[in-house]
Amino acid sequence: MVKALVATARTQGFRDNDYHWCVEGELVWIAPPCRADRHDPDGVCGCGRGFAGLSSHRATTTAVVRTLDGISRQDFVMVLDASLTEQGYGSLDAEGLADHLLDLVADLPDGTVVEHRLDYVHVRQGVP
Repeated sequence: MVKALVATARTQGFRDNDYHWCVEGELVWIAPPCRADRHDPDGVCGCGRGFAGLSSHRATTTAVVRTLDGISRQDFVMVLDASLTEQGYGSLDAEGLADHLLDLVADLPDGTVVEHRLDYVHVRQGVP
């Protein structure tokens, strides 16, 4: 089993520019930001603050930590690799990226809602 980030609508609206277009509960990753958002998480595109859905290929500004029973690290790598290929990111190292994503949440308790701001992932403070 692995602990990973999944899309959630929880805490949406905490920031004025929140959005949630993912499928609730789908696995998410942090895609490289585009030129418009490269230096500004509040940029017009939104990718500098969004998590990208591995299934829907849509995005959300909030994700929640979940322990996924029945999914191994290798399963996670395989799902991530397939999604990266589908989205045109096939040249990225899925195994290294998976390890980074799993390490990011390893010490956070299940149910922790996080946001992404460029190179940083923060726990949403002051929200249930």
